[in-house]
Amino acid sequence: MTKYCIEAAEVTSRAARITHLFLDCDGVMTDGAIISLPDGQEAKRFDIHDGHGIVLWRRAGRKVGIITGRGGPALERRVEELQIEYLIQKTYDKLGAFQALVEREGIEHDAIAYMGDDVVDLPLLRRVGLAIAPPNAVSEVLDHAHIVTSKSGGNGAVREVIELLLKVQGRWDDLMSRYRV
Repeated sequence: MTKYCIEAAEVTSRAARITHLFLDCDGVMTDGAIISLPDGQEAKRFDIHDGHGIVLWRRAGRKVGIITGRGGPALERRVEELQIEYLIQKTYDKLGAFQALVEREGIEHDAIAYMGDDVVDLPLLRRVGLAIAPPNAVSEVLDHAHIVTSKSGGNGAVREVIELLLKVQGRWDDLMSRYRV
């Protein structure tokens, strides 16, 4: 079960305003493992339920972004498959990249949810409307999260957050109607 680290009414109020979901990659969209292949490339494992959650979020007219210090072809392919709007990869300055994107796109901070799992995510978690962490996050991140998912990164945590947001926003039942034939 999703853990609220602030009052439930405050989570609901914040979740109702979210239009943009930003995610770290490793440890959030994946379990954090990196598989080094003989040709020097890396392989990553993405959860299919997380992917369909992103499709549902976008179908609801919302936007998704990924901000990660790593990156590469596996992530780029996943971003393309899911038609994710924003990708910032291979950045050592997540906060600077985030602020530049938010200013360029005119996105209000309280309309953003961010999910991260390590200390490099703290500056973003402190600036968004809804700060989210998977339970496999480091303690410093867990201490600053408004929500901690029950599912770990790479194992449905992103889908859990999207379902919560869409239900709070009253969009879930409408999105599910196409599957109730």
